[in-house]
Amino acid sequence: MVANKGAWEHPPVAMTVLIVDDHLEFRRAARLLLEAQGVLVVGEAHDGAEGVQAASDLQPDIVLLDVMLPDVDGITVADQLSRLANPPVVVLISSRRHRDFGPRLDQCSARAFVHKGDLSGEVLASLTTGWQS
Repeated sequence: MVANKGAWEHPPVAMTVLIVDDHLEFRRAARLLLEAQGVLVVGEAHDGAEGVQAASDLQPDIVLLDVMLPDVDGITVADQLSRLANPPVVVLISSRRHRDFGPRLDQCSARAFVHKGDLSGEVLASLTTGWQS
């Protein structure tokens, strides 16, 4: 008896993402883009404090974190997220370029920096391990 090949395959595991950005329009656009590419967006937050709470509650795999937030900068939030019991992968995002933030960006606990114009599910998958595309 030959088993059906499909019976042995597992569906791709969707990565879960929390988007932390103070611009509602960007959060909406990022959600639409990522969900169209198979990423499960589990929540959104508009500032650092709300982002840390949402990450703690929702336990996403990835937090997309704007560097410039109204209450505290994303670098500080990334360090706070790294101290959670189950820390997510943090990807800093900005409409500004990496070099605009100086060495502090490279010294923080975030896994990577992605320009908002380069954001995609494929980019996120390349920054993480354990997910099938």
